Amino acid sequence: MKKVEPIRDKDKIEEMKTELLKQSYRNYMLFVIGINTGLRIGDILELKVEDVRNETHIEIKEQKTGKTKTFLINSKLKSDLDKYIKNMNDWEYLFQSQKGDNKPISRVQAYRVLKKGADKVGLKKIGTHSLRKTFGYHHYKLHKDVALLQDLFNHSAPSITLDYIGINQDIMDKTIENFYL
Repeated sequence: MKKVEPIRDKDKIEEMKTELLKQSYRNYMLFVIGINTGLRIGDILELKVEDVRNETHIEIKEQKTGKTKTFLINSKLKSDLDKYIKNMNDWEYLFQSQKGDNKPISRVQAYRVLKKGADKVGLKKIGTHSLRKTFGYHHYKLHKDVALLQDLFNHSAPSITLDYIGINQDIMDKTIENFYL
């Protein structure tokens, strides 16, 4: 399995949003929720309207760890979500498949959506995990708090978190860039 990367360039994030919005509002919101919550794709796909309507937090039981996670829905994300779910019923999945009644899209379909958008905007090494990594990368760049991010991601060590979000690679690249004997 190839290692996917975060989207480091904020301009590319905006290009990706624009491209996914051209595909559908659902695809745009999948991306927006992913990069603004850091939730795993499997957990995102299981979200229902009732999990976000009139809520200040998203509370889930993580599929991978079985742990309960509570995540703030900030005002900007809340505004996007409210527009998206306006005409949806509480029992509906946020990211419905066109196949069957009220079924969420599959992880494979989520990957296809993101890959198609990434190809259009010239991004490489992008997958569903890139959403979580993008959240982590930009959260770290803004707050410089690896311990908090480690806790958010349920990682066992700061080094794992830094490697996961691509910071270690950035640091190594910087130290080598002007190094020449």
